Amino acid sequence: MKVGVFIPIGNNGWLISENSPQYKPTFELNREVVQRAEKHGLDFALSMIKLRGFGGKTEFWDHNLESFTLMAGLAAVTSRIQLYATAATLVMPPAIVARMAATIDSISNGRFGLNLVTGWQKPEYSQMGLWPGDEYFSKRYAYLDEYVQVLKELCRDGKSDFKGEFFEMDDCRLSPRPREDMKLICAGQSDAGMAFSARHADFNFCFGKGINTPTAFAPAAERMHAAAEAAGREVKSFALFMVISAETDDEARAKWEYYKEGADEEALAWLTDQASKDTRSGGDTNVRQMSDPTSAVNINMGTLIGSYEHVARMLDEISEMPGVEGVLLTFDDFIEGVETFGQRIQPLMRCRQSAVAAARAEAPIEEAAQ
Repeated sequence: MKVGVFIPIGNNGWLISENSPQYKPTFELNREVVQRAEKHGLDFALSMIKLRGFGGKTEFWDHNLESFTLMAGLAAVTSRIQLYATAATLVMPPAIVARMAATIDSISNGRFGLNLVTGWQKPEYSQMGLWPGDEYFSKRYAYLDEYVQVLKELCRDGKSDFKGEFFEMDDCRLSPRPREDMKLICAGQSDAGMAFSARHADFNFCFGKGINTPTAFAPAAERMHAAAEAAGREVKSFALFMVISAETDDEARAKWEYYKEGADEEALAWLTDQASKDTRSGGDTNVRQMSDPTSAVNINMGTLIGSYEHVARMLDEISEMPGVEGVLLTFDDFIEGVETFGQRIQPLMRCRQSAVAAARAEAPIEEAAQ
C-alpha cells in the first residue's frame, strides 16, 4: 500500500482547535516534514491550495504558502519522493499550469504530478474580483473538464487549439513538455466529481470517515470503481486519514479529547456558513462532509487514534480493501507524527514491509553522504 503525507501548507494543519499545535507554515517546516517522509520511504507528498482561511481565535488557514512554488523548492531538496501540487483552476490558466508543471518536472527529474480542484469557497476568489458567479457551483466540473483537456493536449503534444465554452486556444504552445507520464489526481466525492475522475484522473482521493473506523469509506471507493468501470478506465482510490498516536490507546485518546475541548467555534461557524453558500450542487460534495458538526474540529476527516500497534493494524485493514491504492495521512504534530510513523508504526504494518526494507537499505548511503 502506498502512503503519502498531506503537508501543512496552511497554519495549524487540519485541527481547528485552540488546544492543538499552533504554527505558521514555512518552507523550513515543510522541508523537514517531506525529507523525513522520504527518509522513511513514504511514496508521495501533496500540498493543497488555500487562498482565504476561516478566521476565528486560531486564525485557521489564514496563513498559507502557495502550492507550486513550495513543491518546486521541495523538488530541489529531495531525490525519490513523488510530489503533487494543487492547481486553483479558477485563477490559474491551464497553459500556465502546464508550463509550471513542466518546470517542476525538470527540477524533480519526473517526480511531479498535479491535483486539480474546482474551488468551493467563494471568498477565496471574490476577494480578488475573480468569482465567476454563483452559477459556477453547478458548472464547475464542465469547466474543469475543458481545463484538463487543454492541459493534457499541451503536455502530450506541445500545442493546443482547443475550442470550448470556457477556453479557446489559438495555436497555444508548450516546450519543454514534462518528460514523464505526469499523474493527475482529483478529490471529487460527488457523482459529478467522481465522473470527472473516471474520465481524466489517475487517482481519486476520498475522505476517510469516523473515529477508528478504517473501512467506513468503502462505499466511496466502490462508487469510484463503478464510475471508472463505466468510463472504461482504472482509477484507484486513496483515503485521507488523520493519525493521532501514542504509546497507549489511552494516551492517544486523551490527546484527541483535549483537541476537541479546544474547538475554535468561530472558525467552525465560518466553515458551516461557507458550506451553505452552494445551493446548486448536490448534497454529496466534499464540503458537506467537512462542515458536518459531528466532528468538525478535524474537518470530519477519518481519524485513527491509538497506540502504534493499533494504528498499524487499522492501516493494514485499509490496505486490504478492493480498489484502494493507499492512504494520504495528516498528523496532529507533523514532524513528530511523520517520525513516529516511520519509526514506530510503519515497521508494524504488514502492507509496508517492502517500504521499510527499502528505507533501511538507503539509510547507510545517506549516512555516508552526510
